[in-house]
Parts: sequence; C-alpha cells; structure tokens
Amino acid sequence: MENSNMAVLIDGDNIPSAHVKEMMEEIAKYGNPTIKRIYGDWTKPHLSKWKNLLLENAITPIQQYGYTTGKNATDSAMIIDAMDILYTGKVDGFCIVSSDSDFTRLATRLREAGKQVIGIGEKKTPNPFIVACDKFIYVEILKGHAEKKVNKSEAEEQRTAVDKITQQDIRLIKASISDLSDDDGWAFLGDVGGLIQKKQPNFDSRNYGFLKLTPLIDSIGEFEIEQRENPKSKNKLIYVRNKVKNRRRS
Repeated sequence: MENSNMAVLIDGDNIPSAHVKEMMEEIAKYGNPTIKRIYGDWTKPHLSKWKNLLLENAITPIQQYGYTTGKNATDSAMIIDAMDILYTGKVDGFCIVSSDSDFTRLATRLREAGKQVIGIGEKKTPNPFIVACDKFIYVEILKGHAEKKVNKSEAEEQRTAVDKITQQDIRLIKASISDLSDDDGWAFLGDVGGLIQKKQPNFDSRNYGFLKLTPLIDSIGEFEIEQRENPKSKNKLIYVRNKVKNRRRS
C-alpha cells in the first residue's frame, strides 16, 4: 500500500496535538496522504495548540460548530466527509485519527467498500473501534521517535508506556505460526506478522519496546529463529517456529 493514496481525517476534539509530525511520518508508511483534514470548533481555546502544526504539516482545518450541547458535531462532519471521499474513488485507504468509538461503524463501512483503514488513537481507545480497523496504532508509541531530549520524569513516563508481553500475546504468536507452518513447523515471519495483524489490529512490536517483530519474538525465548538466503535479494529471509521439547533440529 506504499504507493496508494490515503485520506487522513483527524478528530481535533479527541486527539492530542503532541507528536503530530511523528504521526504523519507513520501514516506515510502506508500510503501517500493526498487528503489531510482535521475537524473541530476552532473558536475554542483548547484547539489553539493545533494551529501552527497545521501549517507545518499541510493539514486543512475544517470548522465545525457544536450546534447542540452534548452532541459531537465533529464526529458527524468527519463521517459525512469520509463517505463523500469514498464515493469519489480518489483514495485507496483511510486513516482515522481518533480515540472515539463513534467511528467504529465508519471504519467497518469503509472496509466493506474494499478500502484499507488505519486507526490512530490513544491507548484508552475502546476495543470495538480498534478491531474495526485493518491496523491500529497507539499515539503513545510514536512519542519514542520524537527527536528531543527528555527530562527524568518524561523518560519514566515513556518507560511505563511500554506494555509487558502477556501469555495471551504469546499464544497469539504461537497459534499464528502453527496456522502457517510447513511440515517441519517453520513459517515465514513476514506472513506470521501479517496474520497476527489480521487477528489483532493493535498488535505492534513497538508497544513492547521493540522496533521490529524479530527481536520481540527472540526476547520471549519460546521460539526458534532461522535466517535463510533470499535468491531475489541480499536481505535474509526470517523463519520462525514454536519450540518443542526433545525435537531434533531439522
């Protein structure tokens, strides 16, 4: 999807402005963000932090007044725009930036139309929205890529943001390897990562403090890793299998 066109729709009322640069760099990994819009009531003081960032990242602000107390007009405006963009056929995928579960049905509808949907939000994001996306990325893991010095309290905050690998996560990895393995138990790591993503859209090695899946799996100690020659490239092919006691290495 690297050469695909993406529509980036940001819920300004429900996402922090910090690290927007890192967020846009992350989105670029999945496609070319040809449409970049952020929605909110720009007369409200709490959105003032966004203003300079919008110019620096070429994001178009969409003014949306709150017509009724207790109703989120921003959500409605984003949903209407997303459907308008869908019907133009000008994009191959969408990135919905919000921690609000109100976008669950939108994400589902866009995927039904054959579009890739990337979600970005905070770790407080409800699970229904997360699983409605093809991939969901936590804003917190993008903070580690910020090119700035951090003081002691900020560094501690970043460390505590790293999740610990759980037995449920390990079972997910093991099951995915088994689903794809050959007769000797080996599975291509690239395929394993793709299957894990389909099963659990918010699975990301960076959540656990690792930039890539290989060192994460290696750190667990319950998997064998093997590098093989790639006839089409100088880069090695990585294969993994579940460790089994008393098994002879093939």
